[in-house]
Amino acid sequence: MYPYYDHYRQTQKLIKDLTKAINGEYSATQCYTKLAGMAPNAEQRDQINEILNDEKKHLQQFSQIFTTLTGKQPRPQMVEECGETYLEGLRASFKDEQKTTDFYHEIADEATDPVIKKIFRRAAYDEQNHAVWFLYYLGKEK
Repeated sequence: MYPYYDHYRQTQKLIKDLTKAINGEYSATQCYTKLAGMAPNAEQRDQINEILNDEKKHLQQFSQIFTTLTGKQPRPQMVEECGETYLEGLRASFKDEQKTTDFYHEIADEATDPVIKKIFRRAAYDEQNHAVWFLYYLGKEK
């Protein structure tokens, strides 16, 4: 009945979700930088750095979408803690990646723009892959 209002509501929800995603990705980049520095060996450090690079790419993509929609640059904020030890960091990272996977699938499902849908689908797949790596390293630490 009110297509413009529906479009406005969808856009406002997307901006809210993008803000949450940007803050999450920013927090992840800070955490994974710290986690890579605590990694017990080069293999784990290299894999965490690869994950970190994915998170930086997501942050850049989401920021670009945000800027396109709002005309403003996002101002990322830390919203999650990483943990003080390597094990705590792995645990927190695994849980966060799992939650983020679901969140990104929801955004992709609700998106009407095919490019946004594709970007969030791909990011969801990346997040799931990251969760598997963190779970693998958690298993090695026990």
